[in-house]
Amino acid sequence: MEKEKLTSPVSGYLGVISVLVLIVLAVLDFANYSDQLWAIVLGIICIALVIFIIPGFLVINPNESAVLVLFGAYKGTLKRNGFYWLNPFFVRKKISLRARNLNSDPIKVNDKIGNPIMIGVVLVWQVKNTYKAAFEVDDYTHFVEIQSEAAIRKLAGHYPYDNFEDDHAEITLRAGGEDVNHQLEEELTQRLAIAGIFVMEARISYLAYASEIAGAMLRRQQATAIVAARHKIVEGAVLMVEMALDELSKKGVVDLDEDKKAVMVSNLMVVLCSDKDATPVLNTGTLHQ
Repeated sequence: MEKEKLTSPVSGYLGVISVLVLIVLAVLDFANYSDQLWAIVLGIICIALVIFIIPGFLVINPNESAVLVLFGAYKGTLKRNGFYWLNPFFVRKKISLRARNLNSDPIKVNDKIGNPIMIGVVLVWQVKNTYKAAFEVDDYTHFVEIQSEAAIRKLAGHYPYDNFEDDHAEITLRAGGEDVNHQLEEELTQRLAIAGIFVMEARISYLAYASEIAGAMLRRQQATAIVAARHKIVEGAVLMVEMALDELSKKGVVDLDEDKKAVMVSNLMVVLCSDKDATPVLNTGTLHQ
């Protein structure tokens, strides 16, 4: 397999000078020696050379390259920007060396557990090896799009969306952060190396449950949040009740037997754990009425 090789052709300005000289010679021949056969032949040759030279001019802009092929043989790559003259028989394929963005549309895939999710990525890539980009794949831009989608599907199959259903998952798509993005970059680097593509950055840009389960997953997350909040409320209420009983006992404010303590604990827990503000009922009699 051939490798990329750089070439440096003739300056285009020399070609321009040659064209001007040939045009002047042709004009002089036809003007001064139009009655002589050798002058006519020389003028025709000059015009033919001008027609041959003109198609050979090529301009290479910054961060641009041209792959040169002569009768099916790879002759090199021109990367230095400037104005050049090449053999007109060269087939030239220009390839941009600029960094490019690929903002993929979210696609539906299954995560490690099998939940359908929507996921999209942002990929920043650049052509590094023009030989591979031109000859190893049919269309390197389309190749990047297809392989990016394949890498997304493979990544999603390795990790769950979150750890609600997989408590042992150390890395999830939602909370994996740099670990998930690093894995995505490595996968894309391996896949795009065949086309001479350098992956500068790859990040997950969109992540959500698919529409058919999004509502159910939202309710599950809300229920989980409510349970966690209730756990904290009950834990705090128990501590407050315990503190209240200890303070009343230490200061001797009131002497409560076990039944009265149970009633007091029940009332305090209702007040502290209720969703709504408690409505007090005043007892104007004794404690037993």
